[in-house]
Amino acid sequence: MDVHLNNLFARFQQQFGSGPGLGPGSGTCLLKIDGIAPAFIKSLFKASAALYRTDPWKRLRPRHLFGVRVGKDSDWTGKKQPFPCAQFIGGEGGDLSFHMFRSQLDALKMTGSRETIRVPNVEVLRVSYELESLMFPSNRKMIKSLSLEVSGTDRFPVIDVARCTSTGELQFRSPTLEELRFVFAFMKAVALVHPLLQQDKEAAPKWSRLMVFEPFIETVDVQWPPEMAKGWDQIAVTISHPPDQAYEEKGNSTASSTPTKYSEPPKEEVVDFKTNWAAGLRQCAMCEKEVNGDQSLCCSWCRAIVYCDPVCQKQHWKETHKGLCGLYKAMMEREEELAMKIFMFPCSVEHPCKWLEFLGLHQKGMWRRKCNCYFHCPFGLLPVKGGLWDSWGNLDDEEYPRDSPFPNHLRDGISSPILLSGWSEYYNLRSLPFSSPVAVILSHPLTVYYILTTLSMSSKNLLLKGKDVVLHYLGPEGELDWMAAFAEIGHLLNGLGNIQVVMVGPEVPTNLSGTMSGISSRVRVNLVRGVYQEEAAYLPSPDIVIALNCGLESYPSWSGALDLIKSKNIPAFFTDQSEISCSNAKQVVRGAGLHITHPLTPNPFRSPVRNQEPSSNLPSYSNGFVLGVNT
Repeated sequence: MDVHLNNLFARFQQQFGSGPGLGPGSGTCLLKIDGIAPAFIKSLFKASAALYRTDPWKRLRPRHLFGVRVGKDSDWTGKKQPFPCAQFIGGEGGDLSFHMFRSQLDALKMTGSRETIRVPNVEVLRVSYELESLMFPSNRKMIKSLSLEVSGTDRFPVIDVARCTSTGELQFRSPTLEELRFVFAFMKAVALVHPLLQQDKEAAPKWSRLMVFEPFIETVDVQWPPEMAKGWDQIAVTISHPPDQAYEEKGNSTASSTPTKYSEPPKEEVVDFKTNWAAGLRQCAMCEKEVNGDQSLCCSWCRAIVYCDPVCQKQHWKETHKGLCGLYKAMMEREEELAMKIFMFPCSVEHPCKWLEFLGLHQKGMWRRKCNCYFHCPFGLLPVKGGLWDSWGNLDDEEYPRDSPFPNHLRDGISSPILLSGWSEYYNLRSLPFSSPVAVILSHPLTVYYILTTLSMSSKNLLLKGKDVVLHYLGPEGELDWMAAFAEIGHLLNGLGNIQVVMVGPEVPTNLSGTMSGISSRVRVNLVRGVYQEEAAYLPSPDIVIALNCGLESYPSWSGALDLIKSKNIPAFFTDQSEISCSNAKQVVRGAGLHITHPLTPNPFRSPVRNQEPSSNLPSYSNGFVLGVNT
């Protein structure tokens, strides 16, 4: 009987919670929401699981309120953000969840010291992580039929909107499709930014156990899942703490200083005519109307936002731009530092389909991984038609590297690996025109080659002696479909040394795991599905470990890999897309006890892809900076 009562009490606690919350779940089922697609439900559960893995409840409590801004106000019904304030529930015990409110005032009204206060006629959107065994049958059936991703080991999100009546009773409803889009963007963004919160030890009272954070605001781009994209692949999401935190300008602003949020337009003239700085049509940031570059208007302060007329400019300033102008200005100040002027082709990461169509490469060859049109196809399993010409999307013969050695490249009459300093040298060696876009894909293999032959002295010495280098390549995704590009490494070795690449990651398809292919006479690739720290014992001992665009600060699963790298004292190199993200990665690496040898080394083989929104002048490079440890 005691065992029965203990199980019953445990079940009661799980169902009704032992910490702050609104009580039992409503039993709402996402499949019953009008207009929702099963693919989007899968994306919601995947985003929810990714947020769960970052474990925000370790540090965050209900009193830590966050401001949320997803895109523009005009993107939402009533031109108003649906739930612009959020809090995390369960960090002090009880069921884990997060609540989203219509306003900061609502959040303050409902946040008590021990439990959520029921305030009449106030709606709160809840995402609760519940055990599958305790969920309503309709939800369990949905999870099973769609094979939805689990959060942790045994939990799944339940999403509903709760409202307390004037009599104190709770009413529940299913969220709308628009509200689910908002929640999806919040989950993707907050998972990236909440680890960046810095504790403010001076601000907290000595008697208080509540952690106090420094004021924080960060804007990140969130990728819409293909089934929800409406002409735009990405949307900007701003997360702030406290909710009313704004960008503030420091006295001597530099390129790396905190940008400004203006409550009023800058004193200098806001609207300014600017000549066309990018070929082709641009889009008005307000109404999205296409306008010729030489007929466009732009903000004279940041010079990053384009409008079709002064009316749109003024409206956009009031609704959105006044909160982001300073951030864009800080980015524009680094334009010259980050620009790669040798390339003639216009690029876009915000609208990859349009860019690929412009180049005549859309849905062709390896370029299929540069947009979301083949999102449904697992990495490494894109159907391949034939030879190298098809792989490069039927580019003209002189526009892509041929599967042939570099002619007449000897040093003192002896063959040796070709050492490259940047894209200009590579394009000249291959006699490629700078209008060729192949650098966008070659960025990954040439970054690997640059690390092996320039940054890592141990690997370089092995290659110069004609020996083999075993490389563990962590977290491959699109690279699994770019083997034709990785074959270029074999030609750059120029007849000396061999490289065995072991690609390890959860995105390796099961049917490819354990296979090996010789993509060139001097480069072999093994594919292994799994997490590195769990598979490393079964792999050949590495000479070097490399992970490109790894996001060390965003994924806790990296901790096990870093611990292994430290224990084995393996030379390792990590890249990230920006100086800021690489700086955050540096903190993670130091926290793991690893010795940094190449902090924030600029990568000459970063991808020349550049943002077109809000401006083609705001660079966003993959493999932008390199971080080396244990070398």
